[in-house]
Amino acid sequence: MADIVSSTTQQDDNHSNAHANGHPGPNGTTTPNLTADRFRVRAEVTGADEDRHHPLELKPIKVGNPPPSRIPNTPLSVATISFLLGTVFAFGLTVCFLGESWGLWWSRYQLGIYIAAWAVFHWGEFAVTAGWNLEKCSVDSFLLENGSTYHLAHTSALFEYLITLHFKPELKSYPYISIIGLVLLIIGQALRSAAMVHASTSFSHQVAFRKLDSHRLVTDGIYAWFRHPSYAGFFYWALGTQLLLQNPANFVFFAIILWRFFYHRIGPEEVALVRFFGQAYVDYRAQVGTRIPFIP
Repeated sequence: MADIVSSTTQQDDNHSNAHANGHPGPNGTTTPNLTADRFRVRAEVTGADEDRHHPLELKPIKVGNPPPSRIPNTPLSVATISFLLGTVFAFGLTVCFLGESWGLWWSRYQLGIYIAAWAVFHWGEFAVTAGWNLEKCSVDSFLLENGSTYHLAHTSALFEYLITLHFKPELKSYPYISIIGLVLLIIGQALRSAAMVHASTSFSHQVAFRKLDSHRLVTDGIYAWFRHPSYAGFFYWALGTQLLLQNPANFVFFAIILWRFFYHRIGPEEVALVRFFGQAYVDYRAQVGTRIPFIP
């Protein structure tokens, strides 16, 4: 890839130099060359440094060992995914507020809110990263390639909801449970987004085992109450979705899977944090809990 980029850059430079003086016109005059003007204007705006980082170039600092992405890391991908997530969000809201009037057995407000919340979560991951942690922002920040277990869990949740609603609709008729789930979902989303905003460039979606210059130990704000607020936020967001759908089986499934995931992730991460920050992190860990059940 580096060779291709270098070759393309050289071709662009040669093309710019060859036409810098414009084309001769029919009367011997020189006509302006728009291609040369474009390159010249770009050079004046961006400066001589060809490696200058532009927000739309999406060249994130690599943290940890992220798996290779199957989605091209381009502004076009970002625009397309944002459009699709917005469409899913609009569909979810439509089902929530108008679905009952359609007379369809599946068009219930719980499903609509669930679909909209899923779209908001993934769009929000990218939006917050782009706004407060641009150096690590890429198309992967949408977290759409979040692992097969993640997608299996959401598929399982939809199956339980739809199958139960079709054969035993009375089991989905406890609105107060859905309200509790919605509140928990909103709290979880707000907690995770607040953690990402407050940590800013110290936050990364991948566990960092190498300390960057931008890393700092964050112990104030939401981190004064939760040692890992982004993890706690996602934990309660996910459980809230299952209360919203009134899915008892998947509520238990989500709780077990997420607890195991965070238990095994937090341990190695905190080993790295102690190596980064020494006694300061040890003291912080002793004072502030994770607020995830049975993970001290």
